[in-house]
Amino acid sequence: MLESILVVLVVASLPFSELRGAIPLAMGVYRFDPVTAYLLGVLGNLLPVPLLLWLLEPLTNLLRRLSALERLIIWLFARTRKRHSALVERFGALALVLFVAIPLPLTGAWTGVLITHLFGIPLRYALPLITLGVAIAGLLVTLATLGFLQLRL
Repeated sequence: MLESILVVLVVASLPFSELRGAIPLAMGVYRFDPVTAYLLGVLGNLLPVPLLLWLLEPLTNLLRRLSALERLIIWLFARTRKRHSALVERFGALALVLFVAIPLPLTGAWTGVLITHLFGIPLRYALPLITLGVAIAGLLVTLATLGFLQLRL
């Protein structure tokens, strides 16, 4: 039992699987009930977020010391801001919640942390906004796993 809980938490905390992998795994393979699967998925998905929020800026600054990476980071940040700044300006903090809440590849808590950094969302707001988005995404994935929603992932 403890081993299966740890596996679900780890799968939920990984950037490519997150909730989309953890909740179906918990319910389908380990036969957890939907509430337990949801709670483990959300908890596991949120575990790395505070550390990522705290370390992202120092890590970015460290990587910028390498000239090739600095050019890549500047290009990537500028491109991302250009493509998504209208959405952030229009919806503000809600844009972060919505982006994290959509359970599709390349969205989720990890990407929410990057958005927080790219758009300068204060850290005191970032964690509650990402948590809300993860909670909504967890609900959607749980409902889809139960067959109440059809998500094309």
